[in-house]
Amino acid sequence: MNVAPTLSARAWAEMLLLASIWGATFFFTAISLREVGPLTTVAFRLGIGAAGLWLLVFLRGELGRVPTGLWLAFAMMGLLNNVVPFSLITWGQQFIQSGLAAILNASTGVIGVVVAAVLLVDERMTPRKLLGALTAFFGVIVTIGPVALVELDAASLGQWAVIGAALSYSLAGVWARKRLRGVTPLISATGMVSASALMLWPMAIATEGLPSMSYGPGTWLALAYQGVLATTGAYLLYYSVLARAGSGNLMLVTLLLPPIAILLGVAFLQETLLRAHLLGFGIIGMGLVIVDGRLWRRLHSGAR
Repeated sequence: MNVAPTLSARAWAEMLLLASIWGATFFFTAISLREVGPLTTVAFRLGIGAAGLWLLVFLRGELGRVPTGLWLAFAMMGLLNNVVPFSLITWGQQFIQSGLAAILNASTGVIGVVVAAVLLVDERMTPRKLLGALTAFFGVIVTIGPVALVELDAASLGQWAVIGAALSYSLAGVWARKRLRGVTPLISATGMVSASALMLWPMAIATEGLPSMSYGPGTWLALAYQGVLATTGAYLLYYSVLARAGSGNLMLVTLLLPPIAILLGVAFLQETLLRAHLLGFGIIGMGLVIVDGRLWRRLHSGAR
């Protein structure tokens, strides 16, 4: 894992902002699901997000830089990084609380380490990473509860759907490294989100029908937030954080995100998480810290 240099105040501010935007997405998804089906919710998010990204491409004069030969790669990236995970999380949130979905989504960082070790030759599994992965997976089991391992009711399936989304995100990371090297972040995000929208809208209409234009103001606000801030804005901010803080520090975003989702769910959706959920999040966080390795290195160097 790449370790970034000491974080500047601006890097911390951008990371906190990104975590806040993505953390609030779980809250706004719960709001939109009151009137909109899960696939249609995701289709709106991707459609609005793609429109915003194309506008940025136009304003920056990068229309001529869009590579026509990479649309298959964009489509696969969109499938793994948008269509599958967004749909699974949104579907799962019909049956589980937004805060719980955010906690389970935090496992993405550790699952990504395992997937990379299996599929990429330059990402070997070290004993420390293995310990961190096992710790985090134990945290996931604590979070979902032992019953979910043997009983497949709606709540259990909702939790497993979010974990499946984390796996899909991890596969997307591997695909990006193999197929999208050298593509600028804005073009990569625009191609990916656009291909995702083109794939998902027909699926949403076929399964949930044409969307209504008579949604309430709160629903339209939730859909707009997911498209404009959580997709267009967040992708641009993500790449800024990546450049400023490094890929190693991006794992911190997955730890900062769930508390925001939990606070919004408790304050506005009357959600109440179990102690097991919070304990599980703590164990998942511990696994992420172990995988990251910086705390261990500081303790080890300080003991000398």
